[in-house]
Amino acid sequence: MNDERQDTDELPLVSDSPAPATTGLRRSALDTRGYPAIGDYALIGDCRSAALVSNTGSIDWLPLPRFDCPTVFATLLDRERGGHFAIRPVAPFQATRRYLPGTNVLETTFVTASGSCTLCDLMPVYAEEDKRRVLVPEHEVLREIEGIDGEVELEILYEPRPDYGRRAVALRDRGTLGIWHQMGSAALFLVSEAPLEIAEDGASAFGRVTVNGGDVVTLSLSYCHDGPAVIPLLREHARKRIEGTAAWWRGWSETCGYDGPYRDEVVRSSLALKLLSYAPSGAIIAAPTTSLPEVIGGEDNWDYRYCWLRDASYTLRALYALDFDEEAEAFVSWVLHATRLSWPELRILYDVHGRDSTKEQELDHLAGYADSRPVRIGNGAMDQLQLNIYGEVADAALRYAERGGRFERDTAHMLKGIGQTVCKRWREPDEGIWETRGGRQQHTHSKVLCWVTLDRLIALHDRFGLDIPIWRFHADRNAIRAEIETRGYSERLGSYTTTLGGEEVDASLLTLPLYGYIEPAHARMRSTYERIIADLGSGPLVYRNPGGGETDFEEGAFGICGFWAVEVQARAGDVAGAVERFEALLGYANEVGLFAEEIDPDTGAALGNFPPLFTHVGLLNAALTLQELQQSAPAARLRNRATAEAKSGPRSRARRG
Repeated sequence: MNDERQDTDELPLVSDSPAPATTGLRRSALDTRGYPAIGDYALIGDCRSAALVSNTGSIDWLPLPRFDCPTVFATLLDRERGGHFAIRPVAPFQATRRYLPGTNVLETTFVTASGSCTLCDLMPVYAEEDKRRVLVPEHEVLREIEGIDGEVELEILYEPRPDYGRRAVALRDRGTLGIWHQMGSAALFLVSEAPLEIAEDGASAFGRVTVNGGDVVTLSLSYCHDGPAVIPLLREHARKRIEGTAAWWRGWSETCGYDGPYRDEVVRSSLALKLLSYAPSGAIIAAPTTSLPEVIGGEDNWDYRYCWLRDASYTLRALYALDFDEEAEAFVSWVLHATRLSWPELRILYDVHGRDSTKEQELDHLAGYADSRPVRIGNGAMDQLQLNIYGEVADAALRYAERGGRFERDTAHMLKGIGQTVCKRWREPDEGIWETRGGRQQHTHSKVLCWVTLDRLIALHDRFGLDIPIWRFHADRNAIRAEIETRGYSERLGSYTTTLGGEEVDASLLTLPLYGYIEPAHARMRSTYERIIADLGSGPLVYRNPGGGETDFEEGAFGICGFWAVEVQARAGDVAGAVERFEALLGYANEVGLFAEEIDPDTGAALGNFPPLFTHVGLLNAALTLQELQQSAPAARLRNRATAEAKSGPRSRARRG
């Protein structure tokens, strides 16, 4: 055995237990009760569905055929009943991971005492011309093992558990056609170059394979529904699919228009956003998972596999600024389509086709991640009133028009209608941006977004000729501002408040200058920012709501709130401080660059559904803001100096003369 292998032999190795092989930049100290830490997952997908892969090579989450459909694997939510698809060394090992640069192709490297190998995981994507030229599976998870050096024995365990583990499994070996499981009119089939044996009960398949340096072993799991099954070829054909998919992702990510100092982080967050998009409709979901807890062992476990209008303007702003115009136009088209379906009242969330989401229900048979019950599918927030979403739609419509978009008559009528709805309802209480389930209140943030609705529609009228009752919209916009400034600001706190007449703050108030309601450097906004950081800040992180006591918060810090703080701090003039905050926040990503919905400040551990659109969009917009201000700062200094010299020119010349 050579010296390098002896060094590896002395390293602490990981057994075949479910404990993580490595962690990201921070090691979680939370008790996850034997489950991998949430931050120990990476995401692969095909812009229709997505899978979570642990850092020990196990696919623990996969719904098919869409993000919001029942799962095939859900060990993420129940280690006994959920099912998974694991490939890992038999001997103790170390594992490191990365995405191939500019792609969503995941590579895990296993190192054992006897050798090393890589596991490449992806869901193939194809250019439209390729789909027309060859038959491809409806969905495929492709897994390629390649030996690097020495010898590594790996075990393979395939345990599909369809319909969140509620459906019985009867695997059938069909020879060269693979191992099949029929699910009504749908079918799963696994073809493998490694020999696999079906267990006696027919519910799983398993096998072992040894790879030496240069060996390649490929496995392909495919899904078909209501159509002929396309059995994918392996060997060199699989390698072409991997190379083609990597090239597709690189081609897409290279169009990213950001050229600032955080390009790697911006590209990774852009790739995460793209994985959350549903290509056939242009919708973008909030997260690919359900019921990952905001508190370990707690009950705040929600289904995020839907599209929130709340996310519209943030997402569109980032897409356009990054030159992802095709995705931006597809997304705004989906937004306008979905809102037309429920007009004149808007829903908080929709499925990827713009329809009402599934009614919320609890899956009592699942234990939940780290025993965090209940597991929910569907989301009852659909029936809430959130007045802020009208502002999101109006802001998105204005951004679309500014990029040359034009509205059909029905869409123009719908936009006029949402303004009329706001004029009618802005005085009502609602559940607010955080979707509280304790009843409706007069949320200041919601009033601001009602102001945004009318402000953007007035701009659409003035600049693009949108037909609206202009005087009524002006009058109500002024009345909303008067109400906010009178009742939504506390002189005692020196801050805008969560509710009208209230005496608490929440992080949604950081968005007021981001929507253009108030200048970031305005005295009221400066003091609001300072109050939020004092009451809700923890280092660079920011909680979204006050806790039960001075230091007792009921959940983790909310990812996007920290990035909102970066933008406000920078736009108020403290660019250097904002850069410091931003760079500290970057340290909370896992080792493949993915962020959580929430973060435990004490440990850096990820909490909540993973990875979320909200946090990654927050990063993108914060990076864009810093780039804008850093690029404009030298020009501003030159302008200021020229102005000063012009004003003092004659006296200066006299002194020089």
